Formats: sequence, structure tokens, C-alpha cells
Amino acid sequence: MGTISQFAEKTRPPAQRIESEEEALSVARELASRFAERASERDLERVLPYEEVDQLAQSGLLAISVPSDHDGIDVSNAVLAEVAAILSEADSSIGQIPQNHFYVLEALRHDGTEEQKKFFFGRALAGDRFGNARAEIGTETVGHYNTRLSEDGAGYRINGRKYYSTGVLFADWIAIFALDPADQLTMSFVPRGTEGVEIIDDWDSFGQRVTGSGTIVLQDVYVNAGSVVRNHRGFERPDTIDSVGQVIHAGVDLGIARAAFRETVDFVRNRAQPWIDSGVEKASEDPLTIARIGEIAVRLEAATAVVEHAGKKVDVAQVDPTEQHATEASLAVATAKVLTTEVALDASNTLFELAGTASTKVALNLDRYWRNARTHTLHDPVRWKYHVVGNYHLNDVKPPRSGSL
Repeated sequence: MGTISQFAEKTRPPAQRIESEEEALSVARELASRFAERASERDLERVLPYEEVDQLAQSGLLAISVPSDHDGIDVSNAVLAEVAAILSEADSSIGQIPQNHFYVLEALRHDGTEEQKKFFFGRALAGDRFGNARAEIGTETVGHYNTRLSEDGAGYRINGRKYYSTGVLFADWIAIFALDPADQLTMSFVPRGTEGVEIIDDWDSFGQRVTGSGTIVLQDVYVNAGSVVRNHRGFERPDTIDSVGQVIHAGVDLGIARAAFRETVDFVRNRAQPWIDSGVEKASEDPLTIARIGEIAVRLEAATAVVEHAGKKVDVAQVDPTEQHATEASLAVATAKVLTTEVALDASNTLFELAGTASTKVALNLDRYWRNARTHTLHDPVRWKYHVVGNYHLNDVKPPRSGSL
């Protein structure tokens, strides 16, 4: 990779190596139990989880999607989504932070040269974190780019401004998406701290408050030619880049739903009062409450199964990337994202519906589940996923390669 290897030297020890999918899930559960302890505090006081992200990186979890031919274990996408769900049930901000990391690694797998794969997958195995500089505002539509990559001798310069760059405050490398002189999409790996890169901690949403989703200002940022990935190729042939990214998003929403459901059950069992007309002594004996709990439990079970099913569809498309397999993966992931969006919002609403007025106390901070669900599910609109699925079945129109399916 030429001279960029000098930027990869770190003072921290290399990450642990996870050897199996079972170990990945076990490590995720162990970390989640720790992350849950101060999740409410971090949300209330907006304490960025630097220490927790360090632990996440050191655990080896950020390398579980590295392909086996580059010394990784290449976990199934169902496991990748479940890891996101486990972490998100503990703290959905931490669950979302590595989503862009895994998206970048999938784009690298699809479109990187062998030299790029060897180097950057190696950095992932060592514990490096990859942030995403993709989203922009003020463009013609969502998904368009004003950021530009221009030639400068043996390398390139990048100029532009990025918003909602989830996880970038914790990243070692920033994957910058920009259009080249031919208006083709590129993804450039730039080490954090590169001259001309300014990261602004200005994320002020009411939910997902500690994802480190800052603004990035890029002023004549130099990038080595060997660090530029021709990302547009991934949209010119069947691929799973978007499907991998979206199934992880579904995992985040699933985790939020599980957390809200857990809090609901606990509150109804131990703190809620029965309604005066219910004729029961405990809120947990109210037949209407029991039925509502059952409804959410059923929807959670269904969402979990659909996410797993979607992950398996993505696995097939990765192994055999035909047009049909890529289409089936996109449709399955869109379905999973719809169901997890709906159950996350419904479960977080139901928490207050069944727990009652006492559950709204600021000190309890139970509203964070709804705030996080509402914020994260705005990432891409569910109404268009219904449209895409319906358009395929009714008119044989294949899902678009737009970065959101």
C-alpha cells in the first residue's frame, strides 16, 4: 500500500482473535452486559463511549466479517445482525457505531484490489476501526454527492463536507465517498488525523445521542492512489454491499425492541398498578395487558426469524452473486427492516402504554428506547421498502442499487 502503511502503527495492543460464530455471540453478550450498566447515564449526559468502543475493538468483534481468505472467520450475516442486536439491546448507540465499519469492509470485499484487501483487512484484524464519510445534505436527493476527488500528481485531493458520519469520532480510518472527475463513485481510505480533515462533534439528535455521528469537513485532503477503491463497480453488478449494511441496521432496531420489551415486562410485573376496572390485584394479571405483552412477544419472535432468514439470503448472494440471488437478498433484507422498524416503535410505545404515568419520570430515562427507535428508524424510509417489495411482485421491477436496500 505504498507509504500509507506508516499511518497504521498503533500504540495499543492488537485485538483478540475470535475463532467461531459461537465465540462471537458469546463475546457480544459479555460486552453487552458491561455496556448496559451505564447506558442510561451515557444517554442522559451525552457521554461518548470511548472506553466501550475500545473494548469492542479489542475484543475482536470488529473483525468477524473479514473473509476467510484474508485470515478472518467470515461470519454469516445472520450472526452479524444478531451481534448488532445483542449490543443494541444493551446500548443502541454502541450497536450502531460499527454498522458503517462493517459496511466499509463489505464494500472493500466487493471492489477493493487484492493489495487493498490484504492491507485493510489486516488492519481490521489488528483492531482498527473504520468510519464512514458518506451522507451529505444540500444535494439534489439523498444519496447524491457534492464531494469531489481530483487528481494531484501520483495521488488525489478530496474536497467536500459530510454529515451524520456515525462512529467517525472513534475511527482510525475514514472511508470517504466522493465522485471522481468522471462522476464515478469512489471510496478513499484516509487515516484519522490526516491534514485537511476536520471532525466536528455536532450530532444533537434527541435519540442515538452517543453514536459519534459528527460532521467532517474535507479541505484538499491528500489520498494515496492505492487507497482509492472504485466503489461504483459495486453498483454495476450484483452485490451485497447494501444488504449487509441494511441487515445490520435491522439488528439494531431488533435490539432496541428487545430492550423496550424487557423493560415493559419488568415494570408491569414489579411497579405498575392495575386499572381500577380490571378486577385484578396485579397489573400483570390484567387480561388486556397480558394480551398486549403477548402481541409484542409474537412480533419480536417473527422479526428475529425474518432477520435470520434475511441474513441467510445475503450469505447465498455473497457466495453466488447472481442477479437473482442479489434480488432475493435485497427483498428479504427490506422485509426484515420493515418488521424491525415497526416492532421497535411499537415495543417502545407499549412500554408507556402498559407501565403508566410512573414510567415517564425523567430519572428512569425509559423514553430513550422510543427516542432511539424513532431516530434510528429514520435512517431510510420504510414506505419505500413496501414500494420496492410490491413493485417487484406486481411489476417484476428489481430493487434499485441505491445504498438503502
